[in-house]
Amino acid sequence: MPLEPISRPIRRFDFNEKISGRADFCADRRYDGLLYAKTLRSTRARARILSIHVPPLPEGYYTVDAGDIPGRNLVPIVYDDQPFFARDLVNYIGEPILLVVGPDKGTILELLSRISVSYEDLPPILSIAEAEQATDNFICGDKPFFVSYECGKGDISQTITRAARVFEDEFRTGYQEHVYLETQGFIGVYEEGRITVSGSMQCPYYVKEALMQALGWPDERVRVIQLPTGGGFGGKEEYPSLPGVHAGLAAIKSRRPVQLVFDRHEDMLCTTKRHPAIIRIKSYLDARNRIIGREIDVKTDGGAYAGLSSVVLQRMMFSSNGVYDVPHLKISGTAYATNNIVSGAFRGFGGPQAFFAVEMHMENIARNLKLDSIAFRRSHFLHRGDSSSTAGEFHYDIRLDEIAETLERISSYGEKRSHRAEGRPGMLRGIGCSFFYHGCGFTGSGEDLLIRARVRLKKYADDSVQIFVSSAEIGQGVLTTLRKIVAHTLEIPIERIRHDYPDSDHCPNSGPTVASRTVVIVGKLLQDAAREMKERWHEETCDIQRVFHFPDHLSWDNDTFRGNAYPEYSWGGNLVEVEVDPVTGQVEVLGAWATYDIGTPIDDTIVRGQIQGGLVQGLAYGGMERLTTRDGALQQTSLADYLIPTALDVPRIESRLIDNPFDDGPFGARGLGELTLIGAAPALALAVQNAIGRDLRQLPVTPELIREAMQRAD
Repeated sequence: MPLEPISRPIRRFDFNEKISGRADFCADRRYDGLLYAKTLRSTRARARILSIHVPPLPEGYYTVDAGDIPGRNLVPIVYDDQPFFARDLVNYIGEPILLVVGPDKGTILELLSRISVSYEDLPPILSIAEAEQATDNFICGDKPFFVSYECGKGDISQTITRAARVFEDEFRTGYQEHVYLETQGFIGVYEEGRITVSGSMQCPYYVKEALMQALGWPDERVRVIQLPTGGGFGGKEEYPSLPGVHAGLAAIKSRRPVQLVFDRHEDMLCTTKRHPAIIRIKSYLDARNRIIGREIDVKTDGGAYAGLSSVVLQRMMFSSNGVYDVPHLKISGTAYATNNIVSGAFRGFGGPQAFFAVEMHMENIARNLKLDSIAFRRSHFLHRGDSSSTAGEFHYDIRLDEIAETLERISSYGEKRSHRAEGRPGMLRGIGCSFFYHGCGFTGSGEDLLIRARVRLKKYADDSVQIFVSSAEIGQGVLTTLRKIVAHTLEIPIERIRHDYPDSDHCPNSGPTVASRTVVIVGKLLQDAAREMKERWHEETCDIQRVFHFPDHLSWDNDTFRGNAYPEYSWGGNLVEVEVDPVTGQVEVLGAWATYDIGTPIDDTIVRGQIQGGLVQGLAYGGMERLTTRDGALQQTSLADYLIPTALDVPRIESRLIDNPFDDGPFGARGLGELTLIGAAPALALAVQNAIGRDLRQLPVTPELIREAMQRAD
């Protein structure tokens, strides 16, 4: 009996346990003799720790600090500069100093309140501007930044002399909080000389590597298990290495199971955020209004430790020219060190900031030239065979024109553009559109040199098949989509495929669940393994492994940032219509339209969920999620003062998919998870700008910002 088309939706394999409330999250777990842990955190943005006074502890209570780390007190990531526990210095408000561990949560809180830390305050660096101006007392060595890069193509100097017109803009974006439904949480269990840490995470092997580094233990003594995870959005990529190691250390010291779960205030106070950015774009046009060159400068606030700032900056730089064919580019970028909260991974990974800037800039050029916005963009669209911002060739079809045509049709763009659609009396109505992409997989040679993903597929004597990968289910449907890929390749009922949450004792390192890589990288490896298994199906049992190899037609030079920055790209377009109250600055989103090229959708329902969720999260980033700091302290640390969308804020959403299978993706699929967020904020900001007739240059576009803009002279 033939299988249904792979895109046809099926019930998700984690549906029943989640919808019934039976899913066993970290905070739900109970163990005999379970202890709890809570973290003492820095109250200073930058200071030297002079002394810590801990009161006498009742029997059965413990403290855990840097002195309990037998290995290296540094989180392993791109640059190892962040301690698991501060020892002598603190560099941001919320930095962990020690844990208090014990059987009663109330007693733990009382003990924490009685611990006193004596500080010597040091002058903090609290903004990109302050970091740029600093001449000494740097946070990271002998310079004010973590990394600084340049990339580009062509010859920008010749472009400058040939230009007939020049347009220049600067744009700013702020922080964004992940607000996953489940806060950070881990349980450590020490038994027979081994530590097992279970918890809420996107990257089990990141946590395992962190434990091995902190403990100085070999691989076989460390086990990491992902539990059902209530969302991540990047916030459970690198950050869980901290609480994961904390829970493990506490379990080893106490010889009891230890549960460490953040409350919402703590989670918002101390976890990583989206990078704030300042992006300046200068475009050079010839006499035919063709953009012939660009200079782009990108600055980000990386916070107190380097974390993932280097690779976020790279993606931001590589995306900053947008979906446009510009022959001459010079792009510079710097990730500055400040005494603010550490910036880290967030859905889109630098793309939302970059596409906000370039799409606003393209609109401003079109408006100044009195050209139709979409027509001007289309005249610069990339096509197959063109080169990227890093001079890498686009090897596959790019359907941006079809995306634009579909977007115009489903949104009735022509009618809206001619203002035939009237708004309510006293309201200002506007539309805005954006075009964007997202590179699937790690940047540059990361998939080849840093990860080298591995998968395992095992056939049992009863003709069932089990998937072993480290890809994490964080709500995006991986427990379903990877099953579908294997079942359809083997042409067997999907009920015969087993796939559980990753356990490092059984699953090879397939890489982290980030970078829109799970389907296109891990799914492809599983498809290849399943093809071999199909040929060997006559064998009673078989065990097949596959390892990622960088495609021969791609190249990358990590020293010059030239070549194919990503194995492949997904593409999209958004259009947003708004009404703005000119008195209050309140914005109502009347509708959002979206068109995407993600190749073949593996499951239509999962894809639609990603579209709706990503669009709403992107609209919130663009219009309502305002997160600020004062003297290094976050000013919004609860859902009472940090606004996120409710069901009442979700507009009418209409979307279409372009039929353009990716030759090297499983069943033609490309990545999806991050793409749907990226274009929403610029489309919203442009719609508001169109409505009020004033330039907007920063996110989020709040009512206060709109009122300020309305008060400016023309």
